[in-house]
Amino acid sequence: MHERRSQRSLSRRGNRSVTENFDVPTTEELETGSWAVTLTPRLAQFAAVARYEHVTRAAHSLGMPQSTLSRAMARLEDDLGVALFARHGRTVSLTAAGRAFHASVERALAEVDRAAESVRADADPATGKVAFGFLHTMGSETVPELIRAFRADHPRVRFQLIQNYGEAMLERLRHGDLDLCLTSPVPDAPDLVARRLDEQKLRLVVPDDHPLAVRKRIRLAEAAAEQFVTLEPGYGLRRITDALCAEAGFAPKIAFEGEDPETLRGLVAAGLGVGLLPPPAVPRPGVVELTVTAPRAVREIGVAWLGGHPDTPPVAAFKRFLLSRRGQLLLHR
Repeated sequence: MHERRSQRSLSRRGNRSVTENFDVPTTEELETGSWAVTLTPRLAQFAAVARYEHVTRAAHSLGMPQSTLSRAMARLEDDLGVALFARHGRTVSLTAAGRAFHASVERALAEVDRAAESVRADADPATGKVAFGFLHTMGSETVPELIRAFRADHPRVRFQLIQNYGEAMLERLRHGDLDLCLTSPVPDAPDLVARRLDEQKLRLVVPDDHPLAVRKRIRLAEAAAEQFVTLEPGYGLRRITDALCAEAGFAPKIAFEGEDPETLRGLVAAGLGVGLLPPPAVPRPGVVELTVTAPRAVREIGVAWLGGHPDTPPVAAFKRFLLSRRGQLLLHR
């Protein structure tokens, strides 16, 4: 089952004892006066002094004056209200509080390093990552072929592939979870940029023992009395089906709703209804697929991305590649 909404729960930290684990702070919690904002600029300086146990050597390693580093450490202790160092002439040693603080600081700095390396790696032109969303109906042939062709020139670019229905993918675009997505209908929203790439014919799929199965073509109005199997509300193909039926002069009688077109094709084969569906990757026994002559039964496929956001080099390269496939995107039309 696919989630209909991405839900984010934001909780603020309450008072906790020092032995408890703290949640990662939300943006709301990183306000002026928070410990994170107050201490972060001096954590690397503290770690260097703790590592060398000598302020002058630590200052040299950091490329800053010794006096500036000494004042920073004194201010850090004043802010915390705890002595972190015991002074012994030109050398220092950590107090018990300093040792406890140092262990946590090293973990925090290591996590920052990992985060920085991760985002740098994802943006690398040769080996970076593209978070790419697409409809379920494109997962068996279209998307694998697109990635195969793209990686002929970009063999080490990595992909995070996400299949979902159109509205869910657009929501994930807005949340930053996706860089690009193939969807239908092509969205028209002020915060998104979308480009039409291709169109795909929809067929009326009927059981092979249905009276209409002897036909090759049909006007959709001729199926007005039939029971339909469709995708659930919220799916792009469901909106297209409803719109085409309305254009043909009727509202479809819905027998079953689902989330996967191939499952719907199986329901048709079982004699449970008829459906407007895109072509299958592999012919399905038990059904006959009729060309719809009126109204024009197609769905437009487009690529969408969040407007105003700069692309990393691998995302920009894959976007250019997709746009170059305009009119040649689909193997089955």
